[in-house]
Amino acid sequence: MPATSVRSHPPARLALLVAVLAVVVLALLVPLFAAPAANLAPRDLPVAVAGPPPVAGELADRLAAAHPGAFEVTTLADAAAADRALRDRQVYAAFVAGPDGVTLHTAPAASPTVAALLTEAAGQLSGGRPVPVVAVVPADPDDPRGAGFAAGFLPFAMASLLAGALLVLLVRGRVARVVGLLAYAVLAGAAGAAVLHDWLGVIGGDRLAEARAIGLFALAAAATVTGLGALLGRPGIGLGALLVFLVGNPLSAVSAAPELLPQPWGAVGQWLPVGAGGTLLRATAFFDGAGGGTALAVLAGYAVVGLLLTLLARGAAPSPAAVEPGEARPAAVAA
Repeated sequence: MPATSVRSHPPARLALLVAVLAVVVLALLVPLFAAPAANLAPRDLPVAVAGPPPVAGELADRLAAAHPGAFEVTTLADAAAADRALRDRQVYAAFVAGPDGVTLHTAPAASPTVAALLTEAAGQLSGGRPVPVVAVVPADPDDPRGAGFAAGFLPFAMASLLAGALLVLLVRGRVARVVGLLAYAVLAGAAGAAVLHDWLGVIGGDRLAEARAIGLFALAAAATVTGLGALLGRPGIGLGALLVFLVGNPLSAVSAAPELLPQPWGAVGQWLPVGAGGTLLRATAFFDGAGGGTALAVLAGYAVVGLLLTLLARGAAPSPAAVEPGEARPAAVAA
C-alpha cells in the first residue's frame, strides 16, 4: 500500500474526533446558556409586605396562595420600613397596604426584570386593577431596562480570561505575572468606570468605588486563570475559562436575579467570579455597597488564591518557542 494512503487515515480519524468532540461541547453549552434564561421565574424571591398586622398578614397569605414557593415574604410595619429594606437590598420589592389599597414599592436598580415581574404579580392581587408603583431605588435613567449594565459587564469577563491566559502563555517570571495581574486590575477598573459611568452612563454611583469593584472583579477572574494555568499548564487555562466564562457567565444572573434561576444554580453562580462581580458592581453603583459583602469576600478569595498560585506554582513556565531539529532549546528562566 502506498505510504501516502497509510498516512491519510490518522488525520481523518483525528478530524472526525474533533468534529464529534465539538458537537458534544455544543450539546452541553446550549442548555447551559439557554436553560437558565428559558426558565426564569421567582423562587423564594425576597419581598416584603408592609402595613397594619391584620392587613399585612392577609396580603402575605394571598401572595403565597397565588404564587406558591415564589416568594420569601417578610412582614414590615409601614412604608418607611419597607423602603429601608429596599435600600439595604434585603428585599426586591414591597407590597404596601394603605387606606387606598396596595402600592408596590420596587428597586429596579436591583433587577429591572424582577421589578417588571412583581408589577404583574401586584396586578393579579388587585384583581387586574392598576397598582401604583413607586420606584424607591430606580435604575439609571440612561439604562432603565438594565440591558446596558448586563451587556457591558460581559466584556470584562472575556478580557480577564484573555489577560490571564496570555500571562501564562507569554510571560515566564512568576513575579512578572503578578505585576501584570495587578496592573491589569488597576487599568481595567479605571477604564471600566470611565466607559460604564462616564461614556455610556449605565451606572451612576461613586466613580472611584465603581472602579475598585470592577478592578477587583478583573483581578479575581484573571488571577484565577493565571493561577490555574501556572499550576496545571494549558489544562489549567481551560479550567479557568470554565469557571470564569463557560459556567460562570450563564449562572451569573447579571441580567436578571439569582432567585429567578433554577436552584441551586442561581446560588452557585454567586460563588463564581462573574456572578459575584455583577452583584458587587450593582451594589456599589446603586446601593452604596449594601448587599455586596458576600460578593466582595468571594472575589477577594479568588484574587488571593489566584495570586498565590501564580507565585508559588512551579509548573508555570510557558512552552518554549518551537526550534529547528538539532538546535538547543533555551533554559527556562525562573522568577
